[in-house]
Amino acid sequence: QVQLVESGGGLVQPGGSLRLSCEVSSNIFRINAGGWYRQAPGKEREMVARIGVDGSINYADSVKGRFTISRDNAKKTVDLQMNNLKSEDTAVYYCNVVAVVRFGTFPRDSWGQGTQVTVSS
Repeated sequence: QVQLVESGGGLVQPGGSLRLSCEVSSNIFRINAGGWYRQAPGKEREMVARIGVDGSINYADSVKGRFTISRDNAKKTVDLQMNNLKSEDTAVYYCNVVAVVRFGTFPRDSWGQGTQVTVSS
């Protein structure tokens, strides 16, 4: 089982920055793909940013130019740098990782427990 540990959420004023980090705490061979999703109260979960196995990156239109996703296989992390935060970014943010646990095995899809991001003055 792939275990994920999220950190970096909190309360920030509009225009501020936060960095979310998702670390794979269990032994794996490689992170294939990773992403961050969010769910605001009363809304469905939506993709915020995703990085593919080939390094391709996709962002939700609402965060383009403000958020940056990165992957570090040496550290086993998928991070999300969030700048110029807005009140509408308030949500619970979830990390998703597709990882190969052992060489030659199929990738496994795992989710973090979620971290709250609140943007308010």
